Amino acid sequence: MSRERWSSRYIFLFAAVGSAVGLGNVWKFPYLAYKYGGGAFLIPYLVALIVLGIPILAMEFAIGQKMQSGAIKSFADIHKRASGIGLAAIFAGFVVVVYYSAVMAWSFIYLFKSFASDLPWCNDSKSYFFNDVLHISPSVGEIGGIGLPIFLALILVWVSIYFSIWKGVKSVGAVVKVTMPLPVILLVVLFIRGITLDGSGAGIAAYLYPDFSALADTDIWLAGISQIFFSLSLGFGIMIAYASYNKSDQNVFGDAVFTAVADSAIGIFSGFVVFSILGYMAYETGASVSDVTTSGPGLAFVVFPKALSLMPWAGFFSVLFFITLLTLGIDSAFSLVEAVNTAVKDKYPHLTLAKISLYTCVLAFLLGLIFITEAGLYYLDIVDHFITYYGLVLVGLAEVIFIGWYYKADNMRQFINSVSGFKLGPWFNVLLKYIIPLLLLIILSDNLRREFVSNYEGYPDWALRIGWGILAIQIILALSFSFRKNKK
Repeated sequence: MSRERWSSRYIFLFAAVGSAVGLGNVWKFPYLAYKYGGGAFLIPYLVALIVLGIPILAMEFAIGQKMQSGAIKSFADIHKRASGIGLAAIFAGFVVVVYYSAVMAWSFIYLFKSFASDLPWCNDSKSYFFNDVLHISPSVGEIGGIGLPIFLALILVWVSIYFSIWKGVKSVGAVVKVTMPLPVILLVVLFIRGITLDGSGAGIAAYLYPDFSALADTDIWLAGISQIFFSLSLGFGIMIAYASYNKSDQNVFGDAVFTAVADSAIGIFSGFVVFSILGYMAYETGASVSDVTTSGPGLAFVVFPKALSLMPWAGFFSVLFFITLLTLGIDSAFSLVEAVNTAVKDKYPHLTLAKISLYTCVLAFLLGLIFITEAGLYYLDIVDHFITYYGLVLVGLAEVIFIGWYYKADNMRQFINSVSGFKLGPWFNVLLKYIIPLLLLIILSDNLRREFVSNYEGYPDWALRIGWGILAIQIILALSFSFRKNKK
């Protein structure tokens, strides 16, 4: 049977950009820019984009497109012992989508509540999120139960994911026609509204005002490198799987540049949206911008809802904001599942995509129940910390070392040049063999250094062992899978 194909190059790019652009573009990048020197943060961020982001993305696109397979089979076809690299990538992506779906469930609850005549978080958005939505327990050791609203919301999330990927690239292509441009349009609408608000100028100034002295601090460079690596969906096997459905002569480097630049541009633009509204919130409450600025779930589900509730037409703009979060999240979520499905389909071609999708979604739903318990936020935080800061970095490191040294960076460069308009020079070999592995090793060592200074977020040792355990499972599975393949 011939391999499925995207209906057009543009649909592939929509899918790739949709996967890369996720919730982190809204709730993490703006905060990092504010924290690390404002406009000065763009310097290490853009350097990392050119030196690390685009080359690795081009490499992953090239692997999938040349081998015409998902991550596991692609690496196995290069060398049977390398199949474990692909499995490690798929494992990391699957773990992420299991807890990522819980965040989307929160978004569904907020979206439904946004249609109420009085927004329930108007008076105390923090209490509403932690007590009414999460019913959060006092500690990680008290798991508690599962509320019906969030349980139903999680079901809705997985039903949405299933029907996005049950027909493979055919259904994904149809969905991304809506879910990729829609959040961009909604961000533009929110930006237009944001800049008309009192105090928005102060918020944007706080976001952009450059502190070039921050460039002397290694933290700003590490933050820029980390954000680029995590934002582009690298190390998940997603981009390898997506590119495997391209024609073998599609412009790899052009696709990588477009995807990476689009992801970065949306992240930078999201900062204007976020800080214009945070500036308004600071103005209305008599606080400073620094007092209302945070990142992660606290920004999306505490600070931003409160800011929206202070605006005229609060319900309408709340609806827009949470639709934006959901459409940003759904592309990233189903791309992670699609990477799993592609790998399974490569191994068991007789299985239908609908059946593979059903098994994957049901398994992920069941595993994800822990993240919607009353202690779910704690477990989400721990697992996310270990799988992103260690699991993904290890996969990325293994990929570039294997391709750069075993497959040979020059072979990869020649393939990319054979299908791309822009020709890569020998500098690409240097990046893949030396510079990128060194940068990833620096990130990994810095994360480990911080780990041994103090327990992450003050969690008890037994809770952190869960994170280390998941990381150990990823490594053991990868090694044993490669060994098993080698026995054949």
